[in-house]
Amino acid sequence: MKTGTLRQILLITDGCSNQGEDPVAMSALAKEQGITINVIGVMEQDVIDEQGLKEIEEIALAGGGVSQVVYAQQLTQTVQMVTRKAMTQTLQGVVNRELQQILGGSQTVEDLPPEKRGEIMEVVDELGETAELEVLILVDTSASMKHKLPTVKEALLDLSLSLNARTGDNHFAVFVFPGKKNDVEKLLDWTPRLGSLSSIFPKLTSGGITPTGPAVREALSYFKNKRSLRSLLSGDDEPFFEESI
Repeated sequence: MKTGTLRQILLITDGCSNQGEDPVAMSALAKEQGITINVIGVMEQDVIDEQGLKEIEEIALAGGGVSQVVYAQQLTQTVQMVTRKAMTQTLQGVVNRELQQILGGSQTVEDLPPEKRGEIMEVVDELGETAELEVLILVDTSASMKHKLPTVKEALLDLSLSLNARTGDNHFAVFVFPGKKNDVEKLLDWTPRLGSLSSIFPKLTSGGITPTGPAVREALSYFKNKRSLRSLLSGDDEPFFEESI
C-alpha cells in the first residue's frame, strides 16, 4: 500500500478570528487538498469565548482533523496526542479506502472481525511510525495569547522530541499570525532538524489581531509550493493523502 506523505497543519490558538477569510472555509479547502487541520484551543483560568470554542471545533471538523481544548498547563502533552491521533485517523482513512476497493461496498476497518481488525490496526500503528510526516505549525500570537506563549514554546520543543523518536522522516515549519508586517509570518522554513525549534523561540512575541483564515490560506500556499518544487525536481507528482471520515 502506497502511503505517500502525511501532511498536517497544527493550529494553536485561543479563540476567535477577526480578520480576513473564513477559517472554516479555508480548512475545508485544506481537506480537499489532502491536508489535515488539527486545532488546539488554549484556555487560561477556565475562560474561553463560546464563539471561539465553536470556531475551534468547526475548523478541525472542516479540515478532517482533531480538535482539543485544554488549559495552558496541559498543552505540552496535548500537542503530542493530537498530532499522533490525527496521523492514525488519516492512515485509517487510507486503509478504509483500500478495503473498499478490495471488498467493494462501504466496508471499513470497524466492520471486520476483531482478529482481522487487530491485524490491520497493527499495520496502521507501524505506518504511523514509518510514514513521512510534514507538520506546519501555525501559532496564534495575538494579544490574548501573551501569557500562553511560554507554554507554547515548551510544547513545541516537546513535540520535536516526540517526533524525533519516530523512524519515519519528519519535516516541519512554523508560521505565526499576526506577523510583524503581514497577517502571517514564517519563522521557520521546512526542516528535518528538530533542534531548529529552539532558535525561533525568541521571535515568538504577541500582539495585534487574529487573522486565522489568512494564516491557513498562507499555510496551504506553502504546502503547494513545496509540492510543486518536489514535482519539478523529481518529475513525479506525489499524491496527497485525502481524509475519509
